[in-house]
Amino acid sequence: MYFLTGWPRRLLCPLRSEEEPFHIQPSSQRFYFAVLSETQLSIWFSRPSVLIVSYIESAKAAAQFGFYQKAEWKPDDSMIAVASAKGYILLFDVLGGGDDKSLYEPVYPKGSPRVRVTPGYKEEQCAPALSLEMKKPVDLEAPITSLQSLQEDLLVCTADGYLHVLHWDGLGSNGRKSICLTTIPFSLDLQSARGGPSLDLEEVYIRCMEYCVTLDGFAVVLSDGRLGFITPLSNTITADQLQGVWAADVNDGTCVAVNNKYRLMAFGCVSGSVLVYMIDTTTGSMQLSHKLELTPKHFPDIYNKTGPVKLIRWSPDYSVVMVTWECGGLSLWSVFGAHLICTLGEDFSYRSDGTKKDPVKISSMSWGAEGYHLWVIPNKQEKRKQEQQQEEQQQKKEEEEENEEKEEKEGEEEGQDEEEEGMATAPQPSLQAGILQFHFIKSALTVNPCTSNQEQVLLHGEDRLYLTCGDPSQVHNNSDTHPHTHVYPHNGSPPHNPPDPDSCLSQGLSTLLGHKHWHVVQIHSTYLESNWPIRFAAIDTAGQCMAIAGRRGFAHYSLFTRKWKLFGNITQEQNMTVTGGLAWWKDFVVVACYNFTDQQEQLRLYQRSSNLDNAFASVTKLHSDTLLLNVFRDLIILFRADCSICLYSIERRNDSPYPTATVELLQEVSMSRYIPHPALVVSVTLTSVRTETGITLKAPQQACMAESIMLNLAGQLIMLQRDRSGPQVREKETPANNKKLLPFCPPVVLAQCVENVWTTCRSNRKKRHLLEALWLSCGEAGMKVWLPLFPRDHRKPHSFLSRRIMLPFHINIYPLAVLFEDALVLGATNETVLYDGLQGSSEPLEALFPYCTVERTSQIYLHHILRQLLVRNLGEQALMLAQSCASLPYFPHVMELMVHVVLEEEATSREPIPDPLLPTVAKFITEFPLFLQTIVHCARKTEYALWNYLFAAVGNPKDLFEECLMAQDLDTAASYLIILQNMEAPAVSRQHATLLFNTALEQGKWDLCRHMIRFLKAIGSGEMDTPPPTPTTQEPSSTGGFEFFRNRSISLSQSADAIATGKFNLQKTFSMPSGPSTKGRDVECAENMYIDMMLWRHARHLLEQVRLRDLGCFSAQLGFELIGWLCRERNRVARVEDFVYALKKLHKDFLWPFPVIPGGSICSPLKNGRCRTVLSTRLLKSQSADSLLNSDMDTAPPQAASSNHSWLDGLGQRSKDMDTASSSHSNQHSPQTHDAFLSLLTNKVEEYSVGSATDLTETSSVVDGDWTMVDENSSTLSLSQAELEHISMELANKGPHKSQVQLRYLLHVFMEAGCLEWCVVIGLILRDANVIKQVIGFLDSPEVPQDTVQSVRNGLLAVDTWVSTDCLGYKPFLNLVQPQLQDLMDSAAEQVQPEAFQPSSQSLKLGGPEGLGGTAVPRPEDSRGATAPLGLALPSLEPAGSFPRPPSEDCPPEQTEDQGEEEGAYDCTLS
Repeated sequence: MYFLTGWPRRLLCPLRSEEEPFHIQPSSQRFYFAVLSETQLSIWFSRPSVLIVSYIESAKAAAQFGFYQKAEWKPDDSMIAVASAKGYILLFDVLGGGDDKSLYEPVYPKGSPRVRVTPGYKEEQCAPALSLEMKKPVDLEAPITSLQSLQEDLLVCTADGYLHVLHWDGLGSNGRKSICLTTIPFSLDLQSARGGPSLDLEEVYIRCMEYCVTLDGFAVVLSDGRLGFITPLSNTITADQLQGVWAADVNDGTCVAVNNKYRLMAFGCVSGSVLVYMIDTTTGSMQLSHKLELTPKHFPDIYNKTGPVKLIRWSPDYSVVMVTWECGGLSLWSVFGAHLICTLGEDFSYRSDGTKKDPVKISSMSWGAEGYHLWVIPNKQEKRKQEQQQEEQQQKKEEEEENEEKEEKEGEEEGQDEEEEGMATAPQPSLQAGILQFHFIKSALTVNPCTSNQEQVLLHGEDRLYLTCGDPSQVHNNSDTHPHTHVYPHNGSPPHNPPDPDSCLSQGLSTLLGHKHWHVVQIHSTYLESNWPIRFAAIDTAGQCMAIAGRRGFAHYSLFTRKWKLFGNITQEQNMTVTGGLAWWKDFVVVACYNFTDQQEQLRLYQRSSNLDNAFASVTKLHSDTLLLNVFRDLIILFRADCSICLYSIERRNDSPYPTATVELLQEVSMSRYIPHPALVVSVTLTSVRTETGITLKAPQQACMAESIMLNLAGQLIMLQRDRSGPQVREKETPANNKKLLPFCPPVVLAQCVENVWTTCRSNRKKRHLLEALWLSCGEAGMKVWLPLFPRDHRKPHSFLSRRIMLPFHINIYPLAVLFEDALVLGATNETVLYDGLQGSSEPLEALFPYCTVERTSQIYLHHILRQLLVRNLGEQALMLAQSCASLPYFPHVMELMVHVVLEEEATSREPIPDPLLPTVAKFITEFPLFLQTIVHCARKTEYALWNYLFAAVGNPKDLFEECLMAQDLDTAASYLIILQNMEAPAVSRQHATLLFNTALEQGKWDLCRHMIRFLKAIGSGEMDTPPPTPTTQEPSSTGGFEFFRNRSISLSQSADAIATGKFNLQKTFSMPSGPSTKGRDVECAENMYIDMMLWRHARHLLEQVRLRDLGCFSAQLGFELIGWLCRERNRVARVEDFVYALKKLHKDFLWPFPVIPGGSICSPLKNGRCRTVLSTRLLKSQSADSLLNSDMDTAPPQAASSNHSWLDGLGQRSKDMDTASSSHSNQHSPQTHDAFLSLLTNKVEEYSVGSATDLTETSSVVDGDWTMVDENSSTLSLSQAELEHISMELANKGPHKSQVQLRYLLHVFMEAGCLEWCVVIGLILRDANVIKQVIGFLDSPEVPQDTVQSVRNGLLAVDTWVSTDCLGYKPFLNLVQPQLQDLMDSAAEQVQPEAFQPSSQSLKLGGPEGLGGTAVPRPEDSRGATAPLGLALPSLEPAGSFPRPPSEDCPPEQTEDQGEEEGAYDCTLS
């Protein structure tokens, strides 16, 4: 509502005086302030805040009258009455200087548009030169306790129990009446006035009195502390026409302030609380409405030490009240008791080092114009302290000041200058007027409540606006995600095409909650300086345009263009004043204003994009003054000073050159029977809300119609519905133009103590509860929602069920806007920043206060409503409402809050609860999938003592844990474990932890597994926070696993060299004992053994299922000692039962393609242009690039050459076998092979595009069917056709680089552990002849058990059989290692037929005549035959013998390629 901002400003008085001001009194419009000191009356101007004139009493007169005490202005600001200590009323005439005379004038630079001929220039921009003239004093012969100004009279209360009525003008003996208090009858209510108990008023006088216009009476505090209200029974105030009521049971009143708009009387008490009373309209008695007091919850150390209430001041718009106490401090409440600010706590009362500050004691305070400032005069002692500290500085200044004083007149003086932000002149304490000015910004709802049907928060300070709306570029350019597109280009917002109003009605969470910062818009200075203060502000539905109205005219601003629009003609601006407020309708500003030239009320609509000029306005004349205005869809509703309500329809017309709107009167409703005074109406709103929803169910479009009028009458919310009881006319039968609107029923009171109302005209079938509800803000009572109740599935509603229900709920912020669909309330709150820069002796007064800022806040309210519905047994409605909001991002939080709040209340209650709500809430939450996590999150956030109560209602945590496991929600299950550990025996929690650990292992949730290991160890050792020990492994990295190899480029050829050196290494591998690890384990507790057993079991399980990739991840993530474990399991589970199945499974797990046989079609896609680039980027980086291009054995990498002599030696003689094999097979099986290859390749392209074979095939567009033959003349590479074939084949047959690294690593692990069968399988998939040769070499060793040798032999035989029938791509590789295989067969103990490998090789040798001729190239016929089934005519290749190379050298490309792969594999050359 109202928020403090910045530091207070200190105003310095330029006059030298020993006297300190102690009283401030504003004029009726608050443009002038009368400030009293003992013998001085000064008048200050509000903007600029300067001293205008000061009247200084002579010593002789001061001795006669006594010191000044109080002051009061005449309503027209022409006179001031001052009460003096000796019972005199001194009257002063305030004389304005001549028209041409101003005390301060603004000086404009040359060429400024604001010229002096502007009408109203004088009074609006200059501080006027005034003078004071004293008239004849009136002696009342008794101390004066209170002054109160009426229109023509001045009421003065004196300490002898009299009430004097003085006439402002005729102050002779005839213009004065005295009424003795004892003659006024007082009773508890007006009905019992003539005979009820009466007060004994002997020796009692009125201590404080204030007149309330709307109640037409005086609120009084009597000298004995009683509170009363005196009503004049007729128009004149005479003794026999006054009647008083008093409040029972109160006798410690100190002061009073009345609220005219809400008809409230706030009485301060000695106890420190403020009692707010209303008058009961039926009986006339005083009824307590609410109390304003500090709560022990928020102010534990000060709430009962404030002392009596000293002053109460309502703001000019009556929406907030400021209170101060004898001990100091300021506190601000909204009209119905919502606490907004208090300076007795937090940063206001403590310095940053924790020391306590003394609160500033206040002797007088007053609100400035429109409530933007609070003028505060601190107590004298406050300033005395400073003066003593600064006396020396004061004396130096004394002489200079005396020189100035000689020029002053005795009676009056024209003030000189004023030093704003008085810090500059701090060392002149004697000059201080010591006035502090606090700055406030306030919500636009306080004066212009028509903004309440929008979802933005709009605040205005005296010279700026604060908005919460998101940036325009985010709102309308949802597709544009560029973060810096804040300012629209000039053509970005076409001025004549406003955004579609429906598209951005609900801006959504991202824009309205995006950040805590405000969008601050500075009000145009040209408009502000002649029309200060700003009185109204409004924002449009999309949150992009604002309009403001000051004293005259109005202006509007667009966030699109970042520009203000002002009247081009200043005369037009100054000729109108906004009376009833501003509103936006689409892109028109709707203004209810008074026209000074025609002296008439008007309703005007100005188009946003045209110039601000009356020529473009649509003007409708009104018969009576407009007080309030609002817009609902295409209707305008006005509330007028004659207590009538008018409905107008607006229609946009585009027939003229610029868009205009036509306004037509639809209906007038007189409310004078129900409204005692027009000023009491706080807001008026049209809504689509109705009490019966039967009609809206059948025809939901009626939800958009204006069904009712909501009127906030002094805090009572009154509803007038359309009367549908008469005969209903169908809409089709009546022509649109003469459709008569239905009359309204008599009003119904919906709620009391209402400050604001929110409703929306949007409709949404999915969230009807929220959009068709009515939201009320009710001060300290929190909020209320008037919620519609819908029958489920269009069933007939129960006759006993009301159609709507009013639900109250508390929120922690002051609500300023409601986001209907998002179930959020937006607000703002004051934050403080401490500033300790000026501590010490010369600390100025304003530095006692922290710097204040205003922050945006928001709050969820859904859980309150759901809970209220459940309390009232409306679970079905609660379920419908919750399901409609289940998609909100904070819905889980809503559920948790609901459980948490109910649990805290019920579990900590002292008395047993007869009908507990928690079981109902628990049952309600089970309807939603997040039930399990809601319960556990709530339990984890509440204290352990309440768990038993919670789980008694929601179910056993063991069952809930098992449900989580069944639902595969392992993270939630882990949370339940912590609860089980606290509530159950250790054995139970260990059993459940084991279950969860196994499941997590199975699903590969490694983070959870690590937590579970720690948890299980902690259960054993009895402490919860032991970190998992670092495993001691024989692996290259302690974390084990794949990361080590993924992040480092290593070459495994070193280990290959070591193994190739012979038996020593084998010996080392095999004799690796499990001893050290077991010894270490014996020392560790049984708990670790228990965990290890589970880890071993899981590893065994993975190996049995041939899930090597999972095994690698498991080892890497959990630091599992894979090599040591494999050593132990070498002859048990680390055996390969079925080599073919294992090979297939590895292909599948590692996404490794099955090899295919080279054919002419494979190399054909390599287009000449692209081939070079692909090869150069992907292949030629590897170490074997030279050997690929030169194909010369000498250029192979040295270590490869040295370590693999045996392999190279036997290579030459088998090269021709291999190639002939490939060619003849491609001939025999060409259709199947090629189909298989093509389908595999396409699948692979979709599935994996890692830098590997797939990239090459993609670039060569095999998939697209774009097959082009490379002619040998056009090939720019120095590569033969066969070499290209080899290269492309090698690429096509390789899997992703990552998989290759992982397979190489696993090979290394299995080699270290001596699991030779697995080495063979991985060697086969990698097609690494070295590996196969090494393993077969090891098999001769005596350490190798015979069954391993047998297993390897049988496995290889099975693979060979499978290859011959199902996967011919492996054939060339098997041929390559055939000698070793042959040796293995021969060395067998039992005789295996050596022919096992023969038939295929014989048939291959006989495959074609060129095979015997010794060339290593497939024949052209073969290659053509291979692709023939695909229907592609390929040109014939060169004759076989014409290659410029000897045949024996034709194989190195493959061999070096292979070799290069082995060495450079970890260099990431391929990715």
